[in-house]
Amino acid sequence: MLVGLVVACLLAAGTADAAQRKSPQRLKSEARAKSGKVIAQRKLVRTRAVAARPERLSVGRTAGLQHTSDPLALKSNVAFVVDQDTSEVLFSKNSEAVLPIASLTKLMTAMVVVESGASLDDELEITTADIDTEKGSSSRLAIGTRLTRGEMLHLALMSSENRAANALGRHHPGGLAEFVKAMNFRAVSLGMSDTRYVEPTGLSSQNRSSAPDLARLVGAAYDYPLLRQFSTTPDAEVDIGRRTVQFNNTNRLVRNPNWEIGLQKTGYISEAGRCLVMQAQMAGRKLIMVFLDSAGKYSRLGDAERVRQWIERGHAAATQAPALPLR
Repeated sequence: MLVGLVVACLLAAGTADAAQRKSPQRLKSEARAKSGKVIAQRKLVRTRAVAARPERLSVGRTAGLQHTSDPLALKSNVAFVVDQDTSEVLFSKNSEAVLPIASLTKLMTAMVVVESGASLDDELEITTADIDTEKGSSSRLAIGTRLTRGEMLHLALMSSENRAANALGRHHPGGLAEFVKAMNFRAVSLGMSDTRYVEPTGLSSQNRSSAPDLARLVGAAYDYPLLRQFSTTPDAEVDIGRRTVQFNNTNRLVRNPNWEIGLQKTGYISEAGRCLVMQAQMAGRKLIMVFLDSAGKYSRLGDAERVRQWIERGHAAATQAPALPLR
C-alpha cells in the first residue's frame, strides 16, 4: 500500500514537471485558444441580445398602413403627388393618415424665420439649450459655435441640422414658445388642418401632419427663392470656428442630372420612418411629391424615381382625383 502511494506521488510530480516543461509557444497557443473561446462566447451573447431586441415600428406601421397596396408598388406607406399649377391630385395612397413628420418640420421652421423679417446677418450662438434631449442625436455644431441666422437656416434645410433649427427658434422674438406658436399659426393660415407643431426640429414625434397638408406647405415655401436655394444646395463649406467643415445635402437626388428639383426636405425618426417632400419639374409639369413612413434607407428616393418614370410614361391620367386647393 505504501508502494502504491509512492508511485502515485511520483506520477503526480511527473505530470506537474511535464506541465512546467511545456514550451512558451505552446503555453501562448493554449492561452490564445482559451481567450478566443471567451471572445466567441461574448460575441454569441451580444448577437443573441441584438436578435432578441424587438424592432421599433413607426406609427404608420403600427396602424397597419403597410398593408395598403398601390399600382406602383411603392415602399412608402403614404404617398401623394399633386400638380402645383392645377392642384390636380395625380396619385394618392393613405393620404388621410396623420403621422409624425420628423425633419419635414424644418420646412415650416425655415418659412417662419424668413417671414419674420429677422436679419439673416445676425450672429446666433449654439448653446446647451440646443442639445437634443429627445433622441440623443449628435451634431457637428459644438456648444459655443457662432453662425449667422442665414448660415443656420442653410444648414437646417440642406443638412437637417437639429441644433441649427433649434437655435433659429430660440432667437425668435419672444423665444422658442412664441416661435412654435408662429409655426402653428402659419399652418392654420395655409389650411393645414391636420398639422400640429411642438418644436422646430422634428425630433419630437408629436410634430404631426398629413400628406395634403405637407403639399400645401411645399407650395407655400416654394414662393421663397432663398428656401429653394438653401434646400437644394448639394453641399457647402462652413467656417465653424477653428476649422471649416463640409456639410452635404441629405437628399442625394439634388445631385442627379435626371432631376430638376425646385425645393426639397427629408426627415427621419423611428416613429415617422423615412420621409421626403419635393417640388420637381417633369414631363413639362411642376409637381409636388410627398412620401411618408418609408422603412428602407433609400426606399423613399426609389419611390420618387418610380413616380417620375410613371409620370414621364404618361400614366398619371390613370389615377385622376379631385383637385386639391394648395392655398
